[in-house]
Amino acid sequence: ELRFQEDHLRLMRAVRLATELEFEIETHTLAAIQKHASLLSKVSIERVRDEFSRILACPHRVRGFDLMVDSGLMAEVLPEILQLRGCDQPPEFHPEGDVFVHPRLMLEKLQCDAALPLVLSVLLHDIAKPATRTWDEDACRVRFNGHDSLGAEMSEQILRRMKYPNEIIEQ
Repeated sequence: ELRFQEDHLRLMRAVRLATELEFEIETHTLAAIQKHASLLSKVSIERVRDEFSRILACPHRVRGFDLMVDSGLMAEVLPEILQLRGCDQPPEFHPEGDVFVHPRLMLEKLQCDAALPLVLSVLLHDIAKPATRTWDEDACRVRFNGHDSLGAEMSEQILRRMKYPNEIIEQ
């Protein structure tokens, strides 16, 4: 806990190193990360973004995604992802379940060396589904009309908030 209080970016580094090196975070260390996750807000967004990008660039990015969620760091870095939980999708098109599961599965399908703009696109491609979710009485199913255009706007806002370069945002 003292090491995380000395340098709050170590919270993200622990997840990145566990992702890159494929090791388990010791139980007490993970508990300390969860306890102090909110300290990440005191770190410059550029430094957080760089660690986040390194996690996403890793061939084991899904493990990093899971650790970010389980540690509480995703709530600090990209809380919009957590809003995807519980947002159901039509099972005939998405048998995997809710919107939260879908981008995670898509991250698994990417090639190990996928470019960062592609990884970010996969991660954020359904970010607007909760905001556009409606029930279509005629079709008796959920619809997400306009989630693509609103998602593009939301993605740009998120990436600008995280101070990604314009080139990455435009891609």
